Amino acid sequence: MKEKIIENFRSIFGPSEPLIVYSPGRINLIGEHTDYNEGYVMPAAIDKKMYVGIAKNDLSQARIFSLDFNEEFAFDLHSFGPKKGHWGTYIMGVTAQLQQAGYPVKGFDMVFGGDIPVGAGLSSSAALECAVGFALASLFGFDIPRLSLVHYAQKAEHLFAGVECGIMDQFASVMGKKNHVIRLDCRDLSYEYFPLDLGDFQILLVDTQVKHSLADTAYNRRRHECAEVVLMAQQNLVGVKSLRDLRLKDLVDIKAYVDEEGLGRGEYIIEENERVLETSKALKEGNLKKVGQLMYASHEGLSKKYGVSCVELDFLVDLTKAMDFVLGSRMMGGGFGGCTINILKKEKLEDFKEIITSAYTDKFKKSPKFYEISLEDGTGRL
Repeated sequence: MKEKIIENFRSIFGPSEPLIVYSPGRINLIGEHTDYNEGYVMPAAIDKKMYVGIAKNDLSQARIFSLDFNEEFAFDLHSFGPKKGHWGTYIMGVTAQLQQAGYPVKGFDMVFGGDIPVGAGLSSSAALECAVGFALASLFGFDIPRLSLVHYAQKAEHLFAGVECGIMDQFASVMGKKNHVIRLDCRDLSYEYFPLDLGDFQILLVDTQVKHSLADTAYNRRRHECAEVVLMAQQNLVGVKSLRDLRLKDLVDIKAYVDEEGLGRGEYIIEENERVLETSKALKEGNLKKVGQLMYASHEGLSKKYGVSCVELDFLVDLTKAMDFVLGSRMMGGGFGGCTINILKKEKLEDFKEIITSAYTDKFKKSPKFYEISLEDGTGRL
């Protein structure tokens, strides 16, 4: 990919030698939709990445070429705004955040591309945002702490892309560690790395080929539903700032003020936070069987209580329950499409693919895609 970036950069912008950076996509072992509720998550950076080649120009413009979309885009650094549905919005969003933080971003040329499947729930947009932030900091010599880059990328998603995402995706992309998952406390951003020693097992993602757009689905609505539960709890209980502060027994106390759907949202978040803590313990003990059981429980909650699954995701997870070589499976990401994450025996990989492909194609008249992934380091420079 580095050579492809350089080749296209020189072809479009001239003989300059671009600086090359990368930022990975992410998986999330467990802890879904808990991040914006100040809860716990357990993501990891993966070997599928977004790559950016960048160099200065003498203009007051940013000139960009997307390899993935085979499209050019430019904007004036003194006057720009969101362009709904366009990939340039992510780059403009990060640029705006750096400018507002006092970093003097000047003219630059950029070529970017990657191997993160778009719409699969692997956070390609967060990886692009983090790569752009790191690239601009490296190019212009800005001394930006990694955690600040995480925040700028998240704000770009909020203010420019219109997705009220939590901080997990950007955090995992920037802070990932090879062969480790991160237990992140989204309230105070304290974190701990846990080695994921899979032994004879491996992680495989199954892509439903159902594409989702978080800004146009129920994602933002879930945030608002959770906020409504918290508001009711604050009026009846002391010391409540988010769903993180509630226990299941607290929901009983506000049952008269919250509808059944809202209670389900609250129950799921409370239970999922506990599952992340249990997973941490299981990983320390090397108990992968327990990790798999918690993954199944997570999916059940996401589907039945939080309402962010879909028939394709449920079908894939249910299919694995009869396979004794699969430890665990669940939907991953924002939901309504995207991937399932599975832990299965390496020696059964091809059998698994064959069974899944046959059943899924027969049911939905389209083939799933499979992604074998490994856990890698976060954002860096090539």
